[in-house]
Amino acid sequence: MKACYLKAIETCPTFAVAWSNLGCVFNAQGEIWLAIHHFEKAVSLDPNFLDAYINLGNVLKEARIFDRAVAAYLRALNLSPNNAIVHGNLACVYYEQGLIDLSIDTYRRAIELQPNFPDAYCNLANALKEKGQVTEAEDCYNTALRLCPTHADSLNNLANIKREQGYIEEATRLYLKALEVFPEFAAAHSNLASVLQQQGKLHEALQHYKDAIRISPTFADAYSNMGNTLKEMGDISNALQCYTRAIQINPAFADAHSNLASIHKDSGNIPEAIASYRTALKLKPDFPDAYCNLSHCLQIICDWTDYDVRMRKLVSIVADQLDKNRLPSVHPHHSMLYPLSHQQRRAIAARHAALCFEKIQILHKPPYTFPKELSIKRIKIGYVSSDFGNHPTSHLMQSVPGMHDRSLVEIYCYALSPDDGTTFRSKVENESDHFIDLSSVVCNGKAADRIHADGIHILVNMNGYTKGARNEIFALKPAPIQVMWLGYPGTSGASFVDYIITDRVTSPIEIADQYSEKLAYMPDTFFVGDHKQMFPHLMERVILMDKSSALDSNDSSDRKNIPTSLPDTVSIVNATDLSPIIEKADVKKIREVSVVTTTSSIAANSNRSNNSANQSNVAVSQTEKFEVVKTVVELPATQVVQAMISNGHVQTSVNGLVVQNGLATTQMNNKAATGEEAPTAILVTTRQQYGLPEDAIVYCNFNQLYKIDPKTLKCWINVSNNYHFLLNFKLNYVLKLINFKDFKTSTEKCPMVVTISSSW
Repeated sequence: MKACYLKAIETCPTFAVAWSNLGCVFNAQGEIWLAIHHFEKAVSLDPNFLDAYINLGNVLKEARIFDRAVAAYLRALNLSPNNAIVHGNLACVYYEQGLIDLSIDTYRRAIELQPNFPDAYCNLANALKEKGQVTEAEDCYNTALRLCPTHADSLNNLANIKREQGYIEEATRLYLKALEVFPEFAAAHSNLASVLQQQGKLHEALQHYKDAIRISPTFADAYSNMGNTLKEMGDISNALQCYTRAIQINPAFADAHSNLASIHKDSGNIPEAIASYRTALKLKPDFPDAYCNLSHCLQIICDWTDYDVRMRKLVSIVADQLDKNRLPSVHPHHSMLYPLSHQQRRAIAARHAALCFEKIQILHKPPYTFPKELSIKRIKIGYVSSDFGNHPTSHLMQSVPGMHDRSLVEIYCYALSPDDGTTFRSKVENESDHFIDLSSVVCNGKAADRIHADGIHILVNMNGYTKGARNEIFALKPAPIQVMWLGYPGTSGASFVDYIITDRVTSPIEIADQYSEKLAYMPDTFFVGDHKQMFPHLMERVILMDKSSALDSNDSSDRKNIPTSLPDTVSIVNATDLSPIIEKADVKKIREVSVVTTTSSIAANSNRSNNSANQSNVAVSQTEKFEVVKTVVELPATQVVQAMISNGHVQTSVNGLVVQNGLATTQMNNKAATGEEAPTAILVTTRQQYGLPEDAIVYCNFNQLYKIDPKTLKCWINVSNNYHFLLNFKLNYVLKLINFKDFKTSTEKCPMVVTISSSW
């Protein structure tokens, strides 16, 4: 055919039809530029050649040369003003140019000329949706489907609207219908995959993403979304490859850059994450997720440059998203890092709770029923966590299951993560009456069924909005009482959580309305610590001292006197059994008295009403004394110990005893936490080993992801000025008790912080 058209042109170079037909051949072969050339030649030979103008407009539109495409279509309309197809194609170009209003008018003109035009109705709907006229768009899609029930684009696009409206089942049905009509519809495969991913059907989603990419190998969106699925499945390396491939296909794909940044961020590669987030923001300046995540990354590395500006913008972003009922770009667990109000933090959590409800609606599970009266001897308590393993949650509470009064309660622990083989996992498992691994039960409905079948009375959520959480289980309400505790410090914002276990300092009664849960106060603190059970070998220790330095400042003649001011954190010795070194050294017991003075405000006239405008307060000081007993072991000389520390040697000999360098000791059991493994020898631990000063208090913020900002640190330092609270803290004192009852949390700058300062 091609040869015939070439021969015709050779025979008659002015044969416009031959030029146009050869252009169609080149277009079909993907030779767009040759097609454009031949169509242009055809219209130059015949200025009234309508089909050639239409074909020229079509190939220019495909090549995204929009201004020339518009000119071709307008010339065609001069020749045929009532051509509905040309009006429809021209409207498509206007839409691609961002001229949405003009495209809507042009689509309407096409429909006016040809009322039974499903493509025009579908495209008009796309434009209306772009303008935010979702109801009108939905009507147009439905009209297109009445005209042509197998119109695949309308099925797919209507499904997109249903998904955004939360009608997941209807959206799924429409995507499947579109694929039934057109099995090789790459966009429908990708969209269906995203819905399946939202439902937790990750393997099914992955297959549809693969189908989309098979059909359209340069489908950047499918690559990026497949990366999200793989990331959720824990396949980080392949997720990274997907994001990278998406960026290779479309270097200006801001979402892919942001997704790539999230991989780097989660992997601890913060500089790479920052670079990718900044690239995403250059490509799409109005990108809330990228901006908020970039702010978090900068906080992680303690980059406080333009911090106030960042915070103002971040707070503005969150406020706008909450006003529009969108899922905020700040995660609930990160909301504590920013100067958001209590109301905003609760609203962020509530939006995530609502998302849980959306995910469980597709299960169509009727609500669980519970007996109105209980005739039982023991209450069944269920702890649910993804962190039953080598994780801070287990570090803190691994002994809790075993410490319950078994005559009153029966303990169930539900693990949301597989066994990591650690001592933490085994301890929780061994000390529970029942330990159930739900990590392989991927369906939240089935997991909730199991909990309900066990007859749990009180179900404890230890994840909240932390990594590994499955709050959808709690949204199904498998237990009559559901509680938040320990793992997540804030409110759930959820109607399906009844109580939060907290304390009066963390959650003062004055801010109870900022919690969706009822406050269940522990008597002292909600925060448990299992160090006594984890590290029994570290409970016995002595302070190391050189006899030559044990001179009392008041009596230089008595070498047996212990200084009255003795640091207890500079150099210490600990072991499972300290008797060998105690037997070969002089041991002293010294008693020190620490004095703590607190100041509180009380009403000057107790007879006056609390509402009296004339009421005044006066400061009242209270002084408490605490006795501290220290055990000191004197060695003839500590030079060998100091040399061991300075040179990084593993061990040395003192008085015939082998003592080990606590920092250089190799941990044999890699399934145990640092320090959990009982030492086989006597250990020496000093501040010098860690490069710490010997005469200062060291304030640490140990979590990588939660760095406090300078203003908050200043609050800690200046609390004595804010609350008239003075703590005399010298290194030879150990503070046993702090009375927080007079503290308030009403400070606007840092409302979530309880602050303590030292006088030096």
